[in-house]
Amino acid sequence: MAKNQSVSGNFNYNNIDKKDKNFMYKNLQRSNCYNSNFSNSNFNYVSFRGAHFKSCTFWGCTFKWAEFIGTNLKGSILKNAKFENTIFDSVNLDGVNFKDAEFKNTIFLATNTDKAKNLNLKDSNIKVFDEMPQLEISTELELAVKTIMKNKYVKKARIFDTKDGNLNVLNLMILLDNFDESTLIKGLTIIEVELDRAFYTLSYIIKLLKKHQIDGTL
Repeated sequence: MAKNQSVSGNFNYNNIDKKDKNFMYKNLQRSNCYNSNFSNSNFNYVSFRGAHFKSCTFWGCTFKWAEFIGTNLKGSILKNAKFENTIFDSVNLDGVNFKDAEFKNTIFLATNTDKAKNLNLKDSNIKVFDEMPQLEISTELELAVKTIMKNKYVKKARIFDTKDGNLNVLNLMILLDNFDESTLIKGLTIIEVELDRAFYTLSYIIKLLKKHQIDGTL
């Protein structure tokens, strides 16, 4: 299994050409970039939490399982980009151009899309939520989630809680789309004990769960 990796410090690029690069699994949280060109680069499994990428070019980039949370993309170009299982949560899309971008199972949550360009919200591969969706979960699943949040690496990743301290229902919905409840409860319980490294996106938890399924421990 490929590992999530942290960059050495945050990205702080101004007017820089970074085309055709592989940023897969990088942690780009709180990076600050302006007017830089990342065309044809790989941003799969990347966290953009709290990052500023204003007036940047992402032409033809891939964003599989990428997470834009509280990200400022104002004025950036995302033409011909590919998004799969991507989350946009509370993102500034003012002037962002999505012309000819491709979407698969992409979610926009609490994000104003009015000023985005060439973004077709009627695309069946896009889901839009004005606020955190409602979800009824069992007491057992809630306990499993609260237990795994005691793991210091899970706690730091902030994938199961929101900034106001509530459970991240959206991510629970995504997990329940991939696993039945009993498998999820058992898997989270196992992961809470064994997880011993930093990670940054929900996709890492999904990979661990699928690994246990393959190994026959779930």
